[in-house]
Amino acid sequence: MATFAYEALNASGSKQKGTVEATSSEEAIQRIKSQGFYPTQVREQKVKKSDVAGDGGAAGGGVATKKKRGAISIGGVKAKQLTVFTRQLSTLQDAGLPLLRSLQILESQAKPGPLKNTLIGVCEEVEGGASLSEAMAKHPKAFNKLYVKMVAAGEVGGVLDIILQRLAEFMEKSERLKRRVKGAMVYPLVVIVVAGLILTFIMVFIIPKFEEIFTDFGVELPGLTRWLIGTSRWFAGTNPGMFPGQGAFMLFGGLFLVFVFWKLVRKAGPGRAVTDRLMIWTPIFGRLIKKTVVARFTRTLGTLISAGVPILEAVTITSQTSGNAVFEKALMKVHDSIREGETFAGPLRESKTCDGIVVNMIDVGEETGELDAMLMKIADNYDEEVDVAIASLVSLLEPLMVVVLGGMVGTIVVAMFLPLVAMIESLQGGGV
Repeated sequence: MATFAYEALNASGSKQKGTVEATSSEEAIQRIKSQGFYPTQVREQKVKKSDVAGDGGAAGGGVATKKKRGAISIGGVKAKQLTVFTRQLSTLQDAGLPLLRSLQILESQAKPGPLKNTLIGVCEEVEGGASLSEAMAKHPKAFNKLYVKMVAAGEVGGVLDIILQRLAEFMEKSERLKRRVKGAMVYPLVVIVVAGLILTFIMVFIIPKFEEIFTDFGVELPGLTRWLIGTSRWFAGTNPGMFPGQGAFMLFGGLFLVFVFWKLVRKAGPGRAVTDRLMIWTPIFGRLIKKTVVARFTRTLGTLISAGVPILEAVTITSQTSGNAVFEKALMKVHDSIREGETFAGPLRESKTCDGIVVNMIDVGEETGELDAMLMKIADNYDEEVDVAIASLVSLLEPLMVVVLGGMVGTIVVAMFLPLVAMIESLQGGGV
C-alpha cells in the first residue's frame, strides 16, 4: 500500500492536512471523504531515488537526469498563449494521452519564451511525482489561483479533461470580452492622439507664422487672438526665460506624472478601493465597467462551482480575481454570510453593487440548487449587455469628439482670421 498526503476542507470550511494509506489515489479519495472531509489535493508520497540507492547511486554509476533550461525571457505568459495551451491540453487529455506526455508535447512545440520556460518547470515537477495543480502553483505568474484550484478539483474528481475544457471555454469567453472592450477604445484613442499631434503642429509652427504677419502689418489684435498667440508661445517655449518646447514638455510630462500617480495610488489598498469606486460611478464609462465586472465574477464563480470547488473557496477565489475592490468587498461579505449558514443573495443585495435582476436570479439559483447554471446565464446575458453598452458608447463618443475637435479647430480659425479681416479693411480704407 502507498501513503497519500492530502489537503481537505471540513464541514465548516477549515483546511485539514494529513496522510492516508491506500492502493490507489481513487481509494485514498474515498477514504478521505468517508472521514467527512472534502479533498482539495491528494498526492502519493514517493521515496526519492537517492534515499533508495544510498551511496550506491553515486558509486555505482547512477545516471543523473539532465534538467532542461529554458531560454532567458522577459515578462509573463500572455493570456492568449495560456488560453491556447489550456485548449490544447484539454484536447490531448480527452484523447487519452498520459498527462506527462501531453505536457511534454506542448512544451516541445511552444516557442521560446515565458510559456515554454514555465512548461519546462511544470514537466519536471510532474515527472518528479507532483500533481499538475501543485506544479502549476509554483508558477503563479502563469497560472493564477483560479486556474490552479480548478485543476486541483479536476484531479480530485478524476475529471481533469472536462475541467480543462471548461477552463478553456471560460478563458476564451473572458478574452473575447476583453478584446471587445479594448477594440471599442482603439478608435477614440487613435482620434485623440492624431488630433493632439495636429494641434501641437499648429501651435508650434503655424500660429508663430501668423504672429509674424500680424506684427509686420501692425494690426491691433482681438483678445481671442492674443490669448491664442500667448498659448502658442507658452506651448512652444518662446516666452522669455523658457527653453524651446518647455510648455509641451510640461503638458505631456504632467499627463505622464498623473498616469504614474494613478498607478501608484492603485497599488495601495485604500487607494485602489477609492479609485475602483470612482470608476464605477463615472457618468459615461461607469455602467460599462460595472457590467464587465459582473459578467466576469459570475462566470468565474459559476465555472468554479460547476467544477466542484467548495462554495466558500470558490467565493474567495472569485473575490480575489474580480478585478474591482468594490465587488471584492461585497463578495467577502457573501463569503461570511454563507459560512454562517445564511444566503448568498442577501449580502449582495445590501451592497447594491449588482442590479436587482442579478440578485433575484442568484436567489432563484440558490433555491433550486442550480446556482452554477444561473450564474453562467447571468454572465452570458451581461456579455450581450456589454456589447450593447460598447456600441452605445462608441455611437456617443463619435459625435462628441467631432464637436470637441470642431470647436477647437473653429476657435483657432476664428482667432487667426479676425486680424486678417481687420487688415483687409484697413488696406481697402487706405486705398480709397
